[in-house]
Parts: sequence; structure tokens; C-alpha cells
Amino acid sequence: MSDNIIDPTFTPYKMNKTEEYMSDKQLNHFKLILLEWKKSLMAEVDRTLHHMQDEATCYPDPNDRATQEEEFGIELRTRDRERKLIKKIDIAITSIDNKEYGYCTSCEAEIGVRRLEARPTATKCIDCKIQDETREKHSNKRC
Repeated sequence: MSDNIIDPTFTPYKMNKTEEYMSDKQLNHFKLILLEWKKSLMAEVDRTLHHMQDEATCYPDPNDRATQEEEFGIELRTRDRERKLIKKIDIAITSIDNKEYGYCTSCEAEIGVRRLEARPTATKCIDCKIQDETREKHSNKRC
């Protein structure tokens, strides 16, 4: 059992010493994680849709209407973030299918199994990601 948000039954990948990085077994492991995550997000989208349809009441009290509109707005913003995440998941699944998954898009180094388990949609190794964030932080200070 794990504290993993995506799947509470998640088991970390156990790599043997002779196994090549991003072997078919590893790629399958990550594809299953990504597909399960996507399925979970899509179920949440369906729940939101049904909730908004079921709760779409025209309240006579303006405060009640405002509260409902605010709740719907928050839900929609959350779903929009999840929609963007689903797009990243689809990109990761495509990179698995193309055998390109697990390598940094900046320097082509291995991203690492543990980093990918923590963030399956990662496209950069930790060093390149830190560089990007540092650069972004410095460029934001100049504004």
C-alpha cells in the first residue's frame, strides 16, 4: 500500500541490476500508471458534469445564486487544470509508444525511474528542471 494520489494500490517499480533503462517492462509499468491516472481524471470530469447538471438550480435569493456560481467557477477551473494534465498524460503515453519516454527533452539524459514515479508526466531531468525554474525565477524578478 502507498500514499500515492493516483492509485492507492501503487507499487514502486523494482528494477533489477542487469535491466536496461526504459525496458519494455518499465515502459509498460509507466503506461499503466498513466492510463490509470487518466481514467481517474476522466471519472472526475464526468462527476463534475453530472453535479453541475443536477445542481443547476435557479435560486431566488441572489446570495444563493452567487454562491452556486462561485462553486461552479471553482469546479470549472479545477477541471481546466485537469484537462491540461490529461493532455500531458496523452503526450507521455505517446512518448512511451514511440520509445522516447524517460529521457530529458533538453539534454537527453535519463530522467530516472523514481522521478517518473513521482511525476509520470515529467519531460526533463531534475538538473534541467532546476535550471528552467531558476531562469524563470530570475526573469520574473526583472519585471
